[in-house]
Amino acid sequence: MAQAQSKRDAVFPPGRQALYAKHRYSAAIRSGDLLFVSGQVGSREDGSPEPEFEAQVARAFANLSAVLREAGCTFDDVVDVTTFHTDPATQFDTMMRVRDGVIGEAPYPNWTAVGVTWLAGFDFEIKVIARIPAGG
Repeated sequence: MAQAQSKRDAVFPPGRQALYAKHRYSAAIRSGDLLFVSGQVGSREDGSPEPEFEAQVARAFANLSAVLREAGCTFDDVVDVTTFHTDPATQFDTMMRVRDGVIGEAPYPNWTAVGVTWLAGFDFEIKVIARIPAGG
């Protein structure tokens, strides 16, 4: 009988370790051929929010890209996306503009957008599930 793996297979990109340690979470967890990425926000290296909304969204996507890259993935490997917005009615067009420059061509991943009232000082957060390519 095979023994179950007792430790999570955590993935951390370079930098931002203080943010993960402070809030006690992993950037992503690898499970089989899937990668479950924690919500990524538009935080600077010091953990503070990027003040301008479009720049905050772009930084959140860049932070997500760094996590994906560390696991051997790209946005083409993303199968499920959840985004969180503090003011969806006014933010959605800006988010879509940034998204369209990152996500690529159809077929697109599943996508769920959720309006929230609090994101710890941020206005946008994105979390994904990706398929890890062979050798990733």
